[in-house]
Amino acid sequence: MLITVWSMKGGAGCSVVAACLALHLARAAPPALLVDLRDDLSTVLGTPPTVSPTLADLLRLGVTLDAAAIDAVTAPVVEGLTLLQAGPLGDRAERAAAQMSAADLRCVVDAGCLAGGDVAARRLARDAERSLLVTRACYLALRQSQLLPTPPTGVVLVAEPGRALGAADVERAIGVPIVVSVACDPVVARAVDAGLLVGRVPRAMLGCFEGLA
Repeated sequence: MLITVWSMKGGAGCSVVAACLALHLARAAPPALLVDLRDDLSTVLGTPPTVSPTLADLLRLGVTLDAAAIDAVTAPVVEGLTLLQAGPLGDRAERAAAQMSAADLRCVVDAGCLAGGDVAARRLARDAERSLLVTRACYLALRQSQLLPTPPTGVVLVAEPGRALGAADVERAIGVPIVVSVACDPVVARAVDAGLLVGRVPRAMLGCFEGLA
């Protein structure tokens, strides 16, 4: 299964959502693969940087993306979860999407903000079985929803207290149901700031993703 997580505005929480979703899948339905198109997930997770091989390297070498092959060439971040940098995918993005969709592991791609012109990120968002738009109930973010490059299959709402807009406003603006609502938790922010998310992500945060396994 391929799940692509993306946003239309920076600061939505896309990378944290992708990381926590992957950690949940690693516990609930391993093995899982987390693919980083933005080169910041090792910092978010608080793990050593992963440089080689990249997803692009594996595709260039003709490696089939399955649990056994990935296990043979990479080290897990935690039991059941491997992190790969995407590298320069270019025209290999469609092949990457097809292989991840068919793989015997659950693949989460952090595609970042699609408001730019990253063709590979847009293709991975378009071709995923689950294409999840991460947003806040923010007027500026919802304005960007009028420019969606690809329709999401669901919305992940990062819920914050005190917002004038609510879940119904988000669904009305985007025209897609909210499949996960994640509380904006200062505990998670502190864990990311300290580089300790892998070991300190709250159970309640992981529990938000039940049903996406």
